[in-house]
Amino acid sequence: MRRAALRLCTLRKGLLTPVRGLIQGSQNPEKESVLHVYEARSPIYMNHVRDKLREIVGASTNWRDHVKAMEERKLLHSFLAKSQEGLPPRRMKDSYIEVLLPLGSQPALREKYLTFQNTIRFGRILEDLDSLGVLICYMHNKIPSASMSPLSIVTALVDKIDMCKSCLSPEQDIKFSGHVSWVGKTSMEVKMQMFQSHDNDFSPVLDATFVMVARDSENKGPAFVNPLIPEGPEEEELFRQGELNKGRRVAFSSMSLLKTAPNAKERTTIHEMFLSTLDPKTISFRSRVLPPNAVWMEDSKLKSLEVCHPQERNIFNRIFGGFLMRKAYELGWATACNFGGSRPFIVAVDDIMFQKPVEVGSLLFLSSQVCFTQDKYIQVRVHSEVSSLQSKEHMTTNVFHFTFMSEKDVPLVFPRTYGESMLYLDGQRHFNSMSAPVALKKEYRVEP
Repeated sequence: MRRAALRLCTLRKGLLTPVRGLIQGSQNPEKESVLHVYEARSPIYMNHVRDKLREIVGASTNWRDHVKAMEERKLLHSFLAKSQEGLPPRRMKDSYIEVLLPLGSQPALREKYLTFQNTIRFGRILEDLDSLGVLICYMHNKIPSASMSPLSIVTALVDKIDMCKSCLSPEQDIKFSGHVSWVGKTSMEVKMQMFQSHDNDFSPVLDATFVMVARDSENKGPAFVNPLIPEGPEEEELFRQGELNKGRRVAFSSMSLLKTAPNAKERTTIHEMFLSTLDPKTISFRSRVLPPNAVWMEDSKLKSLEVCHPQERNIFNRIFGGFLMRKAYELGWATACNFGGSRPFIVAVDDIMFQKPVEVGSLLFLSSQVCFTQDKYIQVRVHSEVSSLQSKEHMTTNVFHFTFMSEKDVPLVFPRTYGESMLYLDGQRHFNSMSAPVALKKEYRVEP
């Protein structure tokens, strides 16, 4: 599947020049395959993506004008389709885009993306992926007769981000590419890839799958999106995979530990862990001791608080989803670092559900803890909730799942309560859904 996506969206050495066809970069010309159905576009720069989004929806750059701008969007209701059948179908190439992050050719941009250890901030990459996914969907649903789009497109889910490579240089250009790969009635799946320049070629770094939803011009109700027609066997395979991803998400949700009991194997795992923590000197279920090289789950927590200012708003005057992901990732990284005693490196991100928008002026509470470990791997869960300045009621907005790899073996994490046992099993499930592990290299790596 990844091979098909890379073949669909990767350009050869001359990718900065519009050419006919997309070619997967390879040092072996005999293994290169060409899709002649695409007309590659010259890439835009990442720092212009947010500007393009503001232009598409008519958002103001000044906070004081945001109410007026949103009032003007009410006039766009007439452009909304009454049904999906009334919208022209689109192809995958219609939404394909390349975006360049010129860290190598424009050194002034590096500081925003650098950690204190002169490595790449993965939290910033998450922000860029979120903005790019929205722009791709607007390209799929472009209305030539309208100066502004009547749709409000927002991120519903980060389905999966798999790292193909753990080392990134802060001194080489980065390229993002992506397109819509599957469409429902009001939702779209977006496939995105990230590459970095190396020896005059672009090597794959990560593969991301986001799910976006379309809402009306006031962001109050669902809106129909243009249907998608796959062309050729590879696009048909991508579209079929999108259908399978939807079914997998439904099945995973139905098996949630918030809805159903653990299976027999999981129950046995928890019981064996419980027995291993009983004090052999006392015949009691209440006397608990940690096994060697183990940590209680409750001792792995870290928390943070953010005040949500207008600076971090999105084009619809809610807090930018990429900002939430960056803050959650950085807290998760700190949690893994504190737990493992060495620098952790991101391996995978999955199942980030945006359950509720975060309003400007909210208090954002983030709570992170290690919920599963194995060898050098650390599975971290970050829970996000908000409260307003007027109300003390807390509401969950997101749950984030990050898989890290440490430089050395890490302690086992043990649950003490039944609730923590469910967190352990949930973390184990997310870890087991991870793709093949990424080999660490002693070069530049992706960090907060």
